[in-house]
Amino acid sequence: MHDFLTALGLVMIIEGLPYFISPAATREWLQKLSVLPDATLRQAALGSMFMGLFIIYLVRG
Repeated sequence: MHDFLTALGLVMIIEGLPYFISPAATREWLQKLSVLPDATLRQAALGSMFMGLFIIYLVRG
């Protein structure tokens, strides 16, 4: 549970950084994302999930 809460906290920090550092640029980026096809977003999300899984595998062994 400790690891889960740590990971959740890190995700919240990482997710909040762009909005804190540059809200206008983040808003523009999100508008550009909104016009991408669903298939493209799914492929990017799948790639991101696999990268995250790979990082966890490397760190946890």
